[in-house]
Amino acid sequence: MPRVTINRKEHFNAAHRLYNESWSDEKNEEIFGKCNNPNWHGHNYEIVVSLTGEPDPDTGYVYDMKKLSDVIKERVLSRFDHKNLNLDVTEFKNLNPTAENIVKVIYDLLRPEIEDQYEMKITLYETERNFVEYPG
Repeated sequence: MPRVTINRKEHFNAAHRLYNESWSDEKNEEIFGKCNNPNWHGHNYEIVVSLTGEPDPDTGYVYDMKKLSDVIKERVLSRFDHKNLNLDVTEFKNLNPTAENIVKVIYDLLRPEIEDQYEMKITLYETERNFVEYPG
């Protein structure tokens, strides 16, 4: 049976600060630049959840998009949208909220909700030009 990849795009808005507390303020400024602003900065993030699997012979679906949307809203958007990632999101209390770390956290939040028969990849757009992917 052919395998097909479906994609669901969602978005959330969040603030963060890139900072390594074991470094001096000067080194944080040097490495993270304006992303190290002590007064935070924000992004209009877009996430794409990609699932690959075989279409169901009865429905033609690889996965129900409504169900996928609901899972993303429940597990990710409700946790991240209009939040300060450093202060409001437990997963980033001791983890620098870089795009690379955010995409992995999103994957880890969604993976238990998606059956293992589906390959899953998360793409996170921090800006229109900067994005990361995590296939698990």
